[in-house]
Amino acid sequence: MRVAIAGAGKVGRAIGRELVGNGHDVLLIDKDSELTRPGVVPGAQTLMADACEVSALDEARLAECQVVVAATGDDKVNLVVSLLAKTEFGVPRVVARVNHPKNEWMFDESWGVDVAVSTPRMLSALVEEAVSVGDLVRLFTFRQGAAELVEMTLPASSPVVGQIVTAIAWPADTAPVAIVRGTNVMTPSDDATLEAGDELLFVAAPSREPELQALLGN
Repeated sequence: MRVAIAGAGKVGRAIGRELVGNGHDVLLIDKDSELTRPGVVPGAQTLMADACEVSALDEARLAECQVVVAATGDDKVNLVVSLLAKTEFGVPRVVARVNHPKNEWMFDESWGVDVAVSTPRMLSALVEEAVSVGDLVRLFTFRQGAAELVEMTLPASSPVVGQIVTAIAWPADTAPVAIVRGTNVMTPSDDATLEAGDELLFVAAPSREPELQALLGN
């Protein structure tokens, strides 16, 4: 898979190293010559250019990319790169970094963004997940809010404790995807019985979260 990453700062380089390690063809784009020097990410190509310019993205052969990652520290730049990647070059999947939570509302399909990743929101969600029992915690949003990855740690008083996962009438547009019990990760199989303290992961439509909370909560 060919992936172009706009922004060769710490975040962009970290993504690049991970993707190269997984066998993907990676190109890092940045205006800073120091960040695009050869070998800055071993195995990745680099291009010193302004990713907000169509000519630079044309030079980067964006039309040949399956994924573009807008990973700069500037939300305005990330939005422009996303829009150009989608509208001018028809990139199938555009992932954009959100630096400031107040700008999250703009990172949607109207700006060419398929997946928006908000670091501050993810960190706050992980803090909540670490300390919350009996409350749904949103970990990630897919496809402009059509579905979310949510988590709950089951309290002992939950009415579903002791029930088999597949026998529970889950709300519509809701799917259990994993059960984390101690150091074990289990799939929701026919013989999986829920226990107090289980960490449950669901993909659910946001509108169904109140029903899911009511079903799982105490």
